[in-house]
Amino acid sequence: MNSFTSDDFGFTFLEEGISVQDFIEQKNQELSMLDSEDAFFVADLGELVKKHQRWVRSMPRVTPFYAVKCNDSRPVVMTLATLGTGFDCASRHEIELVTSLGVDPSRIIYANTCKQASHLKYAADQGIQMMTFDSEAELVKIARCYKDAKLVLRIAADDSDSLLTMSDKFGATMKTGWKLLERGRWLDLDIIGVSFHVGSACTNPDTYRKAISDARAMFDVGKQLGYKMTLLDLGGGFPGYDIPDLFVFKEFAAIIGKKVDIKEPSGDEDKDVGADNKTMMYYVNDGVHSSFKFVLFPHAYVLPGPQKKRKLNERTYPSTIFGQTCDGHDLIVEEFDLPDLQVGEWLLFYNMGAYTVTTSTTFNGFPQPDIHYVMSRSAWQRVQQIYAAQGLCDCEEAGLTDAPASDGKPRPARLIEPKISGGWTGQ
Repeated sequence: MNSFTSDDFGFTFLEEGISVQDFIEQKNQELSMLDSEDAFFVADLGELVKKHQRWVRSMPRVTPFYAVKCNDSRPVVMTLATLGTGFDCASRHEIELVTSLGVDPSRIIYANTCKQASHLKYAADQGIQMMTFDSEAELVKIARCYKDAKLVLRIAADDSDSLLTMSDKFGATMKTGWKLLERGRWLDLDIIGVSFHVGSACTNPDTYRKAISDARAMFDVGKQLGYKMTLLDLGGGFPGYDIPDLFVFKEFAAIIGKKVDIKEPSGDEDKDVGADNKTMMYYVNDGVHSSFKFVLFPHAYVLPGPQKKRKLNERTYPSTIFGQTCDGHDLIVEEFDLPDLQVGEWLLFYNMGAYTVTTSTTFNGFPQPDIHYVMSRSAWQRVQQIYAAQGLCDCEEAGLTDAPASDGKPRPARLIEPKISGGWTGQ
């Protein structure tokens, strides 16, 4: 970053002897004088400085990369950028935010394993080379859109001891990882390391020992294939404070900071998947943090269907549709029969009216969907007739005679990436 002042951050100094609690009391008094009862936040940016220093002292060999999705407020990101932190970005918006602060592209990793092609091209234009992947479809997409990318293979980790899991959605198994490294070599891509995520709020420090050991095995495979791997991405999910008997930061730092012995790959291996029991995993550019938050409600029902007309009696497979964010629980529908879809095809979701747009957010930097309102001419004519019948006004004088020309359409979402569950395929 270039030179800066406190005004750039937009914070108020806590003068000597004034605590955060004092500041809160002062704010309460000010609001009371204004007869205001609105809730408010107080964000102590000094806590970021303390936590950053604690990290550097505890794990000097591990460079912190801040996951922008957890809090993308500009003062927070600016403070961390000033401290020299790297950034984990998952969308174009997050990349735009970080680069607008003058952060060098080498301090950014595009850590979303399923990226839209347009976002990949934007990352390329910005010179952001480091990015993760965990499927063949993503490798092919990157080879087509950004040949000079520096890739990081994300492997699945045991997250059974974590409060929030990730492995159902992200990460290749050890066997699939081997195949992906081979595929990357065939595509002439540069794979520089391995990443994993043990889930958020992991309660067992030894989980990291196992995950790092598996990553070490992937490094060995990469070396055999001619890669020069230098990066190990430890994922995230570290709570911002200690939770006694559940999570104590120094215990995890002690495990991570030690050199882990090389072990043979362990865990569940992929089983051969035949045509009769193949299942599909699809990723679309919408999700439960946007239009599909209602799926978290009881008795929610989602009815997806391909926009493209399919062949008569075309085979379908039990399919899971995931949303676009890095939330492992961003899941729209499970075990829904769909045909074999390709990247770039559109899925249509019907009856997307109540509690969709009104509950959507911009989590992970993904924008809320646009709405294009349409009405048929016949419907518009009916509106005119009903309005005129009420005798409220003359439709022609009120300007209600110009009919829009578009027909109504259901809510579409575009397929970002398909993934076959249970084993790698050469498709």
